[in-house]
Amino acid sequence: MNFTVNKLILGDNLDILKTLDAESVDLIYLDPPFFSNRNYEIIWGDENEKRSFQDYWAGGINHYVEWLKIRVEEMHRVLKNTGSIFLHCDWHADAYIRVYIMDKIFGESNFRGEIIWKRHNAHNDAKNKLAVLADTIWYYSKTDNCIYNPIYGTLNEKYTEDFYKYDDNDGKGKYSLGDLTNTRPGGYNYVYKGYKPNENGWRCPVETMREWDAEGKIYFPKLKEQRLRIKRYFNDSKGQLLGNVWTDINNVQSGNERIGYPTQKPEALLERIIQCASNEGDVVLDPFMGGGTSIIAAEKLNRRWLGIDQSAQAVKVTEFRLNKYQSGGNKYAKNLQDKETEQTLFYTPFIVQLHKYDFERLRAMDAFEFETLIITQFGGIPQNKKGADKGIDGKMPDRTPIQVKRSDRIGRVVLDSFISSAQRYDEALFKKNIFEKKPAGYIIAFSFTTDIVDEVARLNLEKGIIIKLMRVNEILPITDKPNVNVDAKQMPDGNIELTALGGSPAGIGFFSWDFNYDNSQFKPAVLRDETGKQIIRLESGVHYIACKIVDNDGLENIDVIKLTVNGELRKH
Repeated sequence: MNFTVNKLILGDNLDILKTLDAESVDLIYLDPPFFSNRNYEIIWGDENEKRSFQDYWAGGINHYVEWLKIRVEEMHRVLKNTGSIFLHCDWHADAYIRVYIMDKIFGESNFRGEIIWKRHNAHNDAKNKLAVLADTIWYYSKTDNCIYNPIYGTLNEKYTEDFYKYDDNDGKGKYSLGDLTNTRPGGYNYVYKGYKPNENGWRCPVETMREWDAEGKIYFPKLKEQRLRIKRYFNDSKGQLLGNVWTDINNVQSGNERIGYPTQKPEALLERIIQCASNEGDVVLDPFMGGGTSIIAAEKLNRRWLGIDQSAQAVKVTEFRLNKYQSGGNKYAKNLQDKETEQTLFYTPFIVQLHKYDFERLRAMDAFEFETLIITQFGGIPQNKKGADKGIDGKMPDRTPIQVKRSDRIGRVVLDSFISSAQRYDEALFKKNIFEKKPAGYIIAFSFTTDIVDEVARLNLEKGIIIKLMRVNEILPITDKPNVNVDAKQMPDGNIELTALGGSPAGIGFFSWDFNYDNSQFKPAVLRDETGKQIIRLESGVHYIACKIVDNDGLENIDVIKLTVNGELRKH
C-alpha cells in the first residue's frame, strides 16, 4: 500500500499492516485497549469491536501481550529507519509491554524515553492504595538516526520573573545573562575588545562573537577582568525545554474537542508527540485510531496520515471530525448541549475505506476520490494528482495501466481510446504483457455494453490483447444504505425537540446533527448521538436541520428538514 492519499481504513490492523510497504511510515502512535477489566474499553459497541475485545481478553496477561506483540512486530517492519513509535498504556501492563514487546522488538538501545502524562486528579475511591494519576507512553526509535525535535513548554510566571530580570529599556524586553566561556578545555582562545576568556576559552569562534555583538546580544561588564555574557531575551525564548514528565496537558474536558468517551486523548498531547518525532510531509500511522484525535492532529500539522480501526463507528466519527475541521466548523451559535464549534481553515483530500458501500454514495463521490478508492481496493496504485491523466488513472504493481469510469454502460469507444493510451503509457510493457498472455490493461466501471464485451473477446482471440473489464460491484461490496427520518416539535418552554428514527439490517451505530445545514458539506454540531434525540433553541427565521445516520457497516444516510420559527414552529 502506498501513501499517495490520506486514508481511514476499517478493519483489523494486523491484516492491514501486512499490506503496507516496509519502511514506509515515519511515526507511529498507538493507544491500544488497556489490559483492564473496565467496561469503558468497549467504546463504540459495534460487533467488530466486541469481537476484538473478546480476542485480547480470551486469556490472561500473556495472551494480551502476545496479541499486542504480533501487531507491534508489523509496525517495526513498516517504520522507516529514521522513524519512532509511541505506545500509550497504563499501569495494568506497562512493565510487560516494555520488557516483552518494546525491548525485544526495538531493542533496549533504541529506548528514547518513558513519558509520564498526568491525566487527572486523585479519585475519591483511592483509599487503600496510591491513586494512579498518570499514563505511560513508551517512546522508541528504530535506529539511532531518528527524527527528534526538542519540545518546549510554557515558562511559569515565577521562573520568568526570577530568570529574566534585566532590561536595557531599549524596546527589546527583559533578558537573562548566559555564560560565554567554555565549560571544558578546548574552547576558542582570543581576546575580544579587551576581555579575556577563562582557561577553557570562549565557547564560540570570534566570527560568532562579532555577529552577536552587532545584534546587541553581548553584555560588556564595566571591569575588563570580568567575563563577557550573552543576553537571552524572553521574547526569543521557545519556552522551557521539557523532559519526560508532562503535567501541562489536561485530559479532555467538556467543549468542542470532546466527542463522548472516557479514554479520549487531548489533541495537545498528540500534537506534541507528532511535532517531536516527525516533520511536515511525513507519514503518521495510528493503528488503533479510536475517535481520530491523532489524525486530526496530523492533519493540522501538515503530515500525511493513515488511520485504522476495527469499528465502523470510529472510522465514521473520524471522517465527520475531519469534514468539520476542513470545512471551517459549524457556525450554529448555540446548542443546549454543546458550545459553538471551533473553526479551522485547512483541507486535504482523503478516502474512507469500508467493508461495504452504497451506490448513491459512490456515484456522488468526487471523481478523484472515487478513482483513488476503487484502484486502491483493486490492489493498484492511483495517480497522485488531479487533472488530465491521458487516459490512465492508475497502475497495478507491475505498472499495467488502469482506467476508471464512474458511470454505466461503458462502450467500445472507451476501449479503443484506452488501448491507445496504454500503448503510449508504456509500449514495451504493453508488448510484454501480450507476449506473456497477461492483461495489458484494466477498465473499471459500473457496467458495460455488449459491444465492448464482444470487442474485448475479439482482441484476445485475434491479437492476443487481453483487456480486463471489471465491474465496481466485483471490487467493492455494495449494499443498501440505512434509512432515517427526522421530526420536530415545539416544547412548552420554547425549545425544539428533534427526533430521528432510522433503521438498518446492520444495526444503527449513531446519529450526527448539523443545525445550520447549507445544502453543501455536512458540518456536525453534535458529532455522535446514540439516542436520536436533541433539544435545541432556534431564533426566529428559517432553519435547515440535517441529521445523518450511520450504521454498523459504516454506511450513512441523511435527512434534512426545513423549519420556520416565528412564535410557533412550522415544518415544511
